[in-house]
Amino acid sequence: MTYGQKYGGLLQAIVDEADAIAMKYFRSSEMGTEKKGDGTVVTIADKTVEAMALRRVAESGLPIDVVGEEGSEVPTGPAKNGPARMIIDPIDGTEEFTRGIPTFGTLIGIEENGEIVAGIVSAPALSTGTRWWAYRGEGAYRAGKRIRVSQRKSLEDAMFFTTGTGWAKNMDARTRMRRMADAARSSRSIGGFWQHMLVAEGAVEAAVDWVSKPWDLAPLGIIVEEAGGKSTTIDGERTIYKGRFVSTNGILHDAVLRLLQGDAA
Repeated sequence: MTYGQKYGGLLQAIVDEADAIAMKYFRSSEMGTEKKGDGTVVTIADKTVEAMALRRVAESGLPIDVVGEEGSEVPTGPAKNGPARMIIDPIDGTEEFTRGIPTFGTLIGIEENGEIVAGIVSAPALSTGTRWWAYRGEGAYRAGKRIRVSQRKSLEDAMFFTTGTGWAKNMDARTRMRRMADAARSSRSIGGFWQHMLVAEGAVEAAVDWVSKPWDLAPLGIIVEEAGGKSTTIDGERTIYKGRFVSTNGILHDAVLRLLQGDAA
């Protein structure tokens, strides 16, 4: 049985319902926002989507543990033993969601024996209601069509996306990001899942998230990798558990890491 056969129906069903929930509350006076202990925002949609995912996993009968942004502690490493683990961000980009900006989505990854083997991203408010997914060894897709990274071979011809530098508390981090932006042909600050999906579908050559949690990243790397690209930390580790996440078309990965690593020049 392939990973798509094993998990595809469950993942597609979850994001179908998640899309409907999210759009019910998007730009609605019934959004119900509140601040969490870390200062970030949570809405009724976040909580409802996560509860629905837990219910659907239970109903599926599959032996899957669920780790979600709204109901779990941040996992510090992969689950290498025991059942598979679903890692879900019910509404990634909640800040954008509460401001009526359409760049939000539901992100789900499934981990088996320490490896992400399935991932899906659904962004219902984008103009086409966009959805990306991948299963290990089966390719990456957007709305059912196979996607691939770009083949650009030089930073001077590349486009670089990042979360920006407003989060950076020290000049060293800002300087590293600026080195990358200066080396690329052009750069934009868009942040979140979408920049990594743009890498996967060949529109952008590199994307960087400096501060991220595992549920922000769980499905992103597998989709980029199955599209022919590469996703690691800035130190070159292939993990979603250490933040500072970099996706590229693969060809430029080492060059991008060199610019982001080391002491500020």
